[in-house]
Amino acid sequence: MTEKVVYGSWSTGLCDCFSDCSSCCLTLWCPCVSFGRVAEILDKGSTPCCVHGSLFCVLAMFTHVGGCIYSWLYRGKLREVYGIEGHHCSDCLVSCFCPHLSICQEYRELKARGFNMSAGWDGNVQMQTRGVTSAPAVEGGMSR
Repeated sequence: MTEKVVYGSWSTGLCDCFSDCSSCCLTLWCPCVSFGRVAEILDKGSTPCCVHGSLFCVLAMFTHVGGCIYSWLYRGKLREVYGIEGHHCSDCLVSCFCPHLSICQEYRELKARGFNMSAGWDGNVQMQTRGVTSAPAVEGGMSR
């Protein structure tokens, strides 16, 4: 993505879902997958996407409040990590009353900050490492 991400603010608005239709559709139909990917990145790979996604799904299915609280915690963590302005109260309200919009905004935020969300934490680390350690291929030396 070539968007300029400003420190202290969200890169997209809460209702800007259609600015990235693929993440919008993923979050609409499979919010547990989107949430799992966000949580894995924020936890720096300590817990895999499928664990976060499954736990979110179970909590949301059996107690809507459980899914809200779980999502709320990670929304706050994302804001804290990237210095995004906001408050825990607004995070709670957005996570409970607009859960799909909230998760989609978090997903877009991490994409805007350069993460390949489908690669997971390890995949992103490998891409960064590969980009830093490998020199470009040289076709041939100079000759006179």
